[in-house]
This record gives sequence, structure tokens and C-alpha cells, in this order.
Amino acid sequence: MKARVTVMLKTGVLDPQGEAVRHALGSLGFAGVQGVRQGKVIELDLTETDATKAEAEVKTMCEKLLANTVIESYRVELL
Repeated sequence: MKARVTVMLKTGVLDPQGEAVRHALGSLGFAGVQGVRQGKVIELDLTETDATKAEAEVKTMCEKLLANTVIESYRVELL
């Protein structure tokens, strides 16, 4: 089973990388972009075949390592 984890900074947390991308887009002529939030996508190949167990395991991975839950939120998708 595969899982995809999307990690983003929480609303209200400054995103300097996103701001740099927004500025670069403006420099390239894309003036209509008012804001950019940058995150990360992590794809996992799991041996677990039970969807409920797999989702719980991936959420535990997020809480312990993949996301800094103080400043980041995450979303888990089973593929």
C-alpha cells in the first residue's frame, strides 16, 4: 500500500520560502500571485495491507518525525 503525506506550515506561521517564490514569480511577470505557501510531499511504500492500520501508522510517523506539529499540519492520503 502507498501513502502520501502533505506537510504545510500552519496558517499564521511565517513562510520565508513561500515569500521568496512569490517574489520570484513577480519578477518573472506573474504579478497576480498574492501569496505562496510552500510545503513538502512524502510518499511512503508500506507493507501494511489494512487501510485503517496503515493510516494510523502513518499518522504516528507524522507525529514523531515527518511533521513538526507545533508549526506544521499534515494530511495523509492512502493511494
